[in-house]
Amino acid sequence: MASAGTMSNNVENLSPQIIRGVVKEMQDLVNNPPEGIKVQINEEDVTDIQAFIDGPAGTPYVGGLFKVKLTLGKGFPTEPPKAYFLTKIFHPNVAANGEICVNTLKKDWKSDLGIKHILLTIKCLLIVPNAESALNEEAGKLLLEHYDDYSQRAKMMTEIHAQVRKLYFKYTVIQ
Repeated sequence: MASAGTMSNNVENLSPQIIRGVVKEMQDLVNNPPEGIKVQINEEDVTDIQAFIDGPAGTPYVGGLFKVKLTLGKGFPTEPPKAYFLTKIFHPNVAANGEICVNTLKKDWKSDLGIKHILLTIKCLLIVPNAESALNEEAGKLLLEHYDDYSQRAKMMTEIHAQVRKLYFKYTVIQ
């Protein structure tokens, strides 16, 4: 299984028609971003999609800025992309390596779902976590049994890892 840090270029594995569609959708997302989501285009590899998602109000993630990555495999769009949080987060549906578990990227995947839909689904997952499909069992258990403890831990991780200044420095100045 590829991790979020694996740098692989899948452009040569996708048809020109699919690549054109992805490029068009990415340009649309840059020009008309969904609320709280900012997409970055990787000119070298359009199959490596990165975006920043604002922590939604009313959640333990409010005030945070979370970097996510979608990797389109050679089976895209028949097969769903892999999705990862690059920013550390305490969430039941996010594994230690950042992998995101959401039905839209598994059994509910449809080839006509676009990048925008996936990013909005990930944002919604911050609002309504699903403890039943937990990749982080500790977070899932706390969410179900001790919500206040879950919320406090998620807020703490957000304050440590997802602050705007820290992310700006980490992803802009260093790279």
